[in-house]
Amino acid sequence: MSARSIIPTLYIPAHAYDIIEEPVADDKISRHITLYVNRKISRKVFLESLVHSEPTHQICFCTADSLLMLEYKPQIDINFSIESISELLVEQLMLDLQIDEMEAPDIFYSSATSTQLADTDAKLYLKSWQEIYEMLKKELDK
Repeated sequence: MSARSIIPTLYIPAHAYDIIEEPVADDKISRHITLYVNRKISRKVFLESLVHSEPTHQICFCTADSLLMLEYKPQIDINFSIESISELLVEQLMLDLQIDEMEAPDIFYSSATSTQLADTDAKLYLKSWQEIYEMLKKELDK
């Protein structure tokens, strides 16, 4: 089934554009329109009210075809990933070294591996926790 076949046949587009990007009117625009229509403000004042101090834009996807061009890209919560990996590494240290939950975090968070994991530019958080743990073990064996 094509995207066009799901659009009701009575639908008549107002224009031929697939996508429109334009400035967004602020929340006060309807009040300004009412004031202008009721001749409470001049045309000049009304037009000045349409100017934004901070430019903002809206994107309107006007056709089903334009919507089909969108692609979902999930975002990685980097901080959550780093925290989760760190917890796993500390737990593994406790098991392997037979140390308590007070000593293991001290060892891990004072390591170069921990520093590198916290550096988001290094992208170490993209590796599996097992790979990172192997790095940590090599560091601790030195």
